[in-house]
Formats: sequence, structure tokens, C-alpha cells
Amino acid sequence: MAFETIAFESEGALAIITLDRPDKLNSFNEAMHRELAQALDRVEEGDFRCLLLTGRGRGFCAGQDLSDRLVQPGNAPADLGYSLETWYNPLIRRLRALPMPVVCAVNGVAAGAGANIALACDIVLAARSAKFIEPFARLGLVPDSGGTWILPRLVGYARASGMALLGEPVDAETAERWGLIWKVIDDAALMDEARALAAHLATQPTAGLARTKRALLAAATNDLDTQLDLERDLQRESGYSEDYREGVAAFFEKRPPQFRGR
Repeated sequence: MAFETIAFESEGALAIITLDRPDKLNSFNEAMHRELAQALDRVEEGDFRCLLLTGRGRGFCAGQDLSDRLVQPGNAPADLGYSLETWYNPLIRRLRALPMPVVCAVNGVAAGAGANIALACDIVLAARSAKFIEPFARLGLVPDSGGTWILPRLVGYARASGMALLGEPVDAETAERWGLIWKVIDDAALMDEARALAAHLATQPTAGLARTKRALLAAATNDLDTQLDLERDLQRESGYSEDYREGVAAFFEKRPPQFRGR
């Protein structure tokens, strides 16, 4: 399958999706949404154990291409809720539920939905020149694509409120210091380090990592008793897995484990 707005490649059990509209700072139009959904179908249907998401050119993603949805036929205002319900919300839910680690390499500006898509990934690496921007207030809009949910959970209400109400850029080093991202990396080394990290995750106990994702996400709304019960259930499943048996065997045999993701 040939793509026009994204690029898809694979390295063993690692899938790599690159947003590929560099002349538009990889902003989303309907074609990109459709192709990204098709690429994620390929990831889910294949034998992949980690996904790396990044962008081509000088930006990761500038969010929505406003020229793609400014007006509807008859010059009526665009229904932005329809755009979220049809495209962005399913994408965020899908990235969160993907049964494998999702690494995002933010190679430049990540703005609007682009920032929130990046932050919906499990591990976010950012080039030192990268910036995270929530520009919605400048357009009279509300942060979407999970922004109002994830920002306060990552950086607290005060910083989330400042980002959302002011729309000022947050540089990569500040993002790392605030806990918005995992790590900032020199621009020239970003993709090498991101690929190495994702390739490592693709060799790890994938089903166990997927259960860890489930537990961490559930903790945002569970009370302690409910979370303890969930941990019990997920740990029971993990204890029956082939990877757990392999991990224990490798420990006693003093050798590196050979996980199969099951």
C-alpha cells in the first residue's frame, strides 16, 4: 500500500510511522487521517511489538490544517466537533489502547492536536529545538485531542492552565523538567536514539508492557482499592505468560532473556 501523507517502514518487530507533509509542518488533513488509520491497521494486524511515531522535516506536527476545514458547503461554519469525533478522538483512543509501547520522537514544533497526539504516546523523546504549543486559546477554541485530560495529569493544573490559556511555546528542556516528556536529546541524535529505544522495546515482553499501559491509564480514574484489584488481575495474567517463564529461566541461568511477546 502506497501512502502520500505518511511513510510506513518496519525493522523486524518495530513499526515506524512518519508524518510526511513537511511543507505544511505535517499538519493534518483528511487524507492524512485516513492514511494514518490504515497504517495503524497494519501495525495491529502484523507481528509488531513497538511503534515509533515521528515527523519529517522541521516540525513534528502543527495540528490541524485549517485550510482543510475552515468552511463547509454553502459557506457554513465547520463542525469542529464532527472532526474530533470522526478523526482525532479515535486516533487518541487507538494510540492509548495499542497493545504495545508507542514511542514518539518530536523532531520540531508540536502544536495543537500535534502536541496532544505526541503526549498521548507512551514515551516521548524531543529534539532540543522542539517546542510544545497549545494555541487553541488564540483561535477561540478549547484544547482537544485529549489535551485537557492529559496536560493536568502530566504537569499539574497550574502549568496546564498556563499552557492552555496563554498558548506560549514550551521548549523541550522545560518540557523535560516539568515531566511533560521523557527526555530531551540533541537534534542530530534524536532519531538514532529513538530508533534504538523503540528497537529495544520491540524485544521486550510485549503483552506485559501492554498490561502495564492498561494499569497506568486506569489509575487516572480508579480509586486505590479498584487499582489494587486491577493489578492483581493483570499480574495473574502475566504470571501465566510465556515471557514470565522465560524471564525467570533467564534469571536463574544468568543469560539475557529471549522474550517472544507472549
